[in-house]
Formats: sequence, structure tokens, C-alpha cells
Amino acid sequence: MAERAPRESTRSFRFGGRAIPYLWVSFLAVLFTLPAFGQESDLGVADQELVLPSALAQFTTAVENREPVDQVTFVANDARQIFFFSDLRGMSGQTVLHRWVFKGETVAEVPFAVGGPRWRVWSSKELLEEWIGDWTVEIVSEEGEVIAAETFTYSPKGS
Repeated sequence: MAERAPRESTRSFRFGGRAIPYLWVSFLAVLFTLPAFGQESDLGVADQELVLPSALAQFTTAVENREPVDQVTFVANDARQIFFFSDLRGMSGQTVLHRWVFKGETVAEVPFAVGGPRWRVWSSKELLEEWIGDWTVEIVSEEGEVIAAETFTYSPKGS
């Protein structure tokens, strides 16, 4: 009678009639779960909406029902007032400001406390006939970062 060499004992998992050592099964399990490690989510709920901070802005001649009535980039110097309208999103709890700049100098800063996930605000400027040139309004975060800016030109009537 022929003697068989003692067979090493290995534990295995049967798949499709084939024996697969548990070591390989463990390796594959770890391999396929690696991408999940370190992926933390602050959302907590899968269907929670992610809102990134943003600001839409425009100059207008008036605001009605919390909306701008038009959008202007050139204004004749017979107009005496202009509005800067901002639609702020994802900035709830922050303070932002409208910084009005003329000829490189800050002429006004108007702060706003943002009270919700979408917050519409506007500021206005009374204009003098001789303030001809480009005006810029910057939307500035509480950290001092300019998050949006728009420019309009105040020009002599008829030009």
C-alpha cells in the first residue's frame, strides 16, 4: 500500500465547486472595501442637498417684490439712484457686505446678516451728476474675500 504524504490542512471556501482558501477570500474582501475607508460625509442623510456658497448679482434701477426690475450696465448721469441686487446662497449665518468702489476708492460699505439658505439683499447709491466713470460693487465675505463683483458705467447723457 502506497503511503500518501500528509496533506497540509487549509481552510477553504467553496465557490462554484472550487475550493478557495480563506486567505484569498479575506484578501479580496479587504481589497474591495478599501475605497470606503476614509470617506467621511458630513451630510449624514443620503438625500440631503449640498449647497455651495454662491452669489448672483446685478445692477438695477429698482427692486420690486424682492426682485430686480431690470439689469443695467450703462446709466446716463440724469439718473440719480442705482441699486445693487444680490441673491446669496449657502451663506446662512454669515455677514457679507456690498463695497461700493469709485475711481479706486471705497465710498460705501453696506453689511448684511444672511438669515437663510437663500437670501436676497440690495443696497443703493444716490448718484451725483459729476460722478462720471466706472463704478464697481464687490460682495465681500466676513473673511474679507471678494466672492463676486459687478461694474456699471455712469456716463454723460447722450453718450
